[in-house]
Amino acid sequence: MEKSFILKNILKKGAHMRRLIESLLFLPTYLNKKKLHAQLTGKTIVITGASSGIGKEVAYQLAGIHCHLILVARRGELLETIKKNIERQTTKVSIIQADLRKEDELNNFLSFLHNQPTIDIFINNAGLSIRRSIYESLDRYHDFTRTMAINYFVPVKIMLSIMPVLQKSQGQIINVSTVNTRLAPVPYFAAYQASKSAFDVWLRSVSPELMKVAATSIYLPLVRTPMIEPTEGYRHVPAMPTHDAAKIICKAMYTRQKKYQPWWLIFGQLVSIFLTNLRDFSKKGKQND
Repeated sequence: MEKSFILKNILKKGAHMRRLIESLLFLPTYLNKKKLHAQLTGKTIVITGASSGIGKEVAYQLAGIHCHLILVARRGELLETIKKNIERQTTKVSIIQADLRKEDELNNFLSFLHNQPTIDIFINNAGLSIRRSIYESLDRYHDFTRTMAINYFVPVKIMLSIMPVLQKSQGQIINVSTVNTRLAPVPYFAAYQASKSAFDVWLRSVSPELMKVAATSIYLPLVRTPMIEPTEGYRHVPAMPTHDAAKIICKAMYTRQKKYQPWWLIFGQLVSIFLTNLRDFSKKGKQND
């Protein structure tokens, strides 16, 4: 009984400390609803990976605005629920159940988009994360092909297809990226970090050519979404709430800023480089012994 009491106290103090750290790392974002409504009224917004997590929260943040949301994800039943809840207000919602890694389903989705009068904002939110040692992936080549598929090849194909439409509407691309793409590579995340970095570099490379299309990169830290739940180590570490991440994305819709990154990322970049060099130096020293 006493051990149980002590354990509960430790967990309680740990949760309190985590919330304190989160409040310092993830400063609140002020979302000007008046500007957001003015910017999005009559517009069409596409959100991939919209059935849960960040995509779902962005959709709910936009509920009540007289706009058209096009939500796509693999889990149709969850999209149906979101549609019913949001359409109780003034927002029109179209849902497409699709696994965008499958060519026929991706092509059907693109056909649907081209049948729309306009597309004003495309939010690239769908993604896949894998944390696995390279030695556990020696016979799992699909770990890399499936992360590259959804994190890189799918958004590139969508962009190539709808770019003329976005150009015509003077629209916006919002890429929901990760701070990992700005940090030195870390072990166990080769598939994820490489695939997210690929599209991040692709978008930054083409953005100077997009004369009338705004390109926004959102570099998010760890966000408490269903995607991180399978990784036990993430359950008790500081993570940004999904509603805060959604507010950052929504704010970018009326500011059309080029990028968002946490205030501490510049320090994180320096630390990550230092730790990488330290690890390499230590490894070299062991080899010389």
